[in-house]
Amino acid sequence: MNLKTDTMKIGSYELHAIETGEFALDGGAMFGIIPKVFWEKKIPADDKNRIPLRLRALLISGNGKNILVDDGIGTKEDDKFSSIYKIDHSRFALESSLSKHGLSCNDITDVILTHFHFDHAGGSTKLDGKGNLVPTFPNATYYIQRKNLQWAKDPSEKDQASFTKANFEPLLEANLLKELDGPCELYPGIEILVVEGHTPAQQLVKVSDERTSLLYCGDLIPTSAHVQIPWIMGYDNHPITTLGEKKRILEKAADEKWVLFFEHCPLMAACRPVRTAKGFDCGEKIEI
Repeated sequence: MNLKTDTMKIGSYELHAIETGEFALDGGAMFGIIPKVFWEKKIPADDKNRIPLRLRALLISGNGKNILVDDGIGTKEDDKFSSIYKIDHSRFALESSLSKHGLSCNDITDVILTHFHFDHAGGSTKLDGKGNLVPTFPNATYYIQRKNLQWAKDPSEKDQASFTKANFEPLLEANLLKELDGPCELYPGIEILVVEGHTPAQQLVKVSDERTSLLYCGDLIPTSAHVQIPWIMGYDNHPITTLGEKKRILEKAADEKWVLFFEHCPLMAACRPVRTAKGFDCGEKIEI
């Protein structure tokens, strides 16, 4: 069953999926211990074992705010980097997606970054006409968990390739980056949840009113295939922690009929999950 809607409204906010581009990552890394014979039935791989993924941000507009949750991979990387990750902006791009809603980068008031991995925060900065790195959203306050910023500055050998100073140093220099310290209600109806399995202090964004809740899943549940509990990325620093976090959130989401918004899924933007005999399934597919 598909629920199609041009605009999702939660409380005083309008929510829109903002497609910022496409890229690809190794299928084995995306699905960890799950054998390829299973995951490839859902998302087939190319000849380099990479699976196609989206770079899907969320726009939350209302109460005088235009809030963007994550901002994709950006356009400042060189050809080698772009080739490795098969970065493609031919169908989707940040600026053109915002323009469909009558907005430019200058109109964004807040950017909530789930974490500083390059495919979530790379669009935070760009190269100006002189080749200098500058904030993409000059009028916005950017939010990150303090613990994740600290980790981004000094990551482990396992995940250091996922972080680049180009994605946060210009924000610090411009005094646009605000550090949060744990879960909070950032604005009325907009709650920050913190999970630790994928990377230290990844923050998820939950938008709620008395009837509906939507959770921006970030890399806790990056695609619809990852709704299954054991389907956990090899990129995660602490997969057993991720497993517990997924179970806790999926139980609540299924019981309370939350909408789960997928950042990387090439198959759907969102779903309303349901319990099954084996755990959880996507249930109702939702377009935003």
